[in-house]
Amino acid sequence: MRFLLATLLTAALAYIAGMFLPWWSIAIIAFLVSLLISQHIGLGFLSGFLGIFILWGLLALWIDIKNENILSHKIAQLFPLGGSSVLLILVTAFVGALVGGFAAMAGSSLRPAKRRGR
Repeated sequence: MRFLLATLLTAALAYIAGMFLPWWSIAIIAFLVSLLISQHIGLGFLSGFLGIFILWGLLALWIDIKNENILSHKIAQLFPLGGSSVLLILVTAFVGALVGGFAAMAGSSLRPAKRRGR
């Protein structure tokens, strides 16, 4: 339950922050959400990764649909993607997801470890 909450909260707050702040604000959001919601470091990384991956993937897809694949096709030709808009969207989402995942992992690692057996 905490994993799903952290993932959705990361995506929602990163979307709101993206309206007013620079792109790297996703790292701050993922860090803070992971710091506030107690999770294992691996689950913290995964929740930040998935939250930002879904957000950036959907935003890139929405922009791509609105301009009828024109811009993404031209940009994909600059990279070794064979002009594929879908691959460009996946690469974009993956790069953002790495930033969010590592920021969330850092936030999770700062939480104090709980003692077992008590």
